[in-house]
Amino acid sequence: MVFLIADAIADAINNTEWIFPAAECFHIAAFALAIGTIGLVDLRLMGLAMKRQTPSALLRDTWLWTMTGLVIIIMSGMVLFLSDTFHYEINLSFRFKITMLVLSIIYNYTIHQKVAKSDATGGTAFVVGLVSLLMWLSVVAGGLFIAFV
Repeated sequence: MVFLIADAIADAINNTEWIFPAAECFHIAAFALAIGTIGLVDLRLMGLAMKRQTPSALLRDTWLWTMTGLVIIIMSGMVLFLSDTFHYEINLSFRFKITMLVLSIIYNYTIHQKVAKSDATGGTAFVVGLVSLLMWLSVVAGGLFIAFV
């Protein structure tokens, strides 16, 4: 029964000229928004940007944009996934991307947020920002390679 519903959704997505490209555009734009705002906080934690603003103030100023981006990423990602569930389920790059996405979100809302809210500076803040940046870049890299695996 579930496969019939998934096939019907996939047919609707794949047989409508604009649904998949629109979902892809929203997905990419939302990634830019979410990772861009997280990246600003990361660069601040690393002491490389926006030195006049504390990490906690920057986190407070960007949280809504980050959350909006993440919600759009997940919603548009579901549409993209439903277009060809079999292909995505067996694609190692997709599995890597989803694993890193989940780990990056957990990291962002635990360790990263705790360090940013504490206005930490120095080595610990630098490492936390660098790890966050690398994790989010790995999500993007995983997504880019879906088409090639």
